[in-house]
Amino acid sequence: MTLKRTLVGIIRSMEGTSDRAKDPKLKTRYYNLSKEKAWEEVSSTLKKIPGYKVLHEVHSVGEIILEKRTTFGRTMDITVSIISVSPVRSAVDMYSASRGSLGDLGSNYRTIMHLFSVLDKKLSKYKVNE
Repeated sequence: MTLKRTLVGIIRSMEGTSDRAKDPKLKTRYYNLSKEKAWEEVSSTLKKIPGYKVLHEVHSVGEIILEKRTTFGRTMDITVSIISVSPVRSAVDMYSASRGSLGDLGSNYRTIMHLFSVLDKKLSKYKVNE
């Protein structure tokens, strides 16, 4: 993680992924899976990650809401969105925000990177490199 990311984290307490993200690590992930199959894989994988608690799942919308407590006692809310791009391709985006005031010193960024690394490892044979 760069110094710039930490400095930005002093004032910002949220991070998200998108197709237009400037940081290539924060780009949307695409998988050659139908939305149904992607939902099953992502949901089961997220439930197995220690330190994260699944609060809510909305299958019809494709959202999974997670909660994580940091070592400093702050709570982070993470929303994982699974979107159908075509009948055989799905996209996964994440948004992470810390509760409370001030910044997060980049912890939301690190959380998204951790979750994506776990998902990319689990779904490596379906990942689309764009």
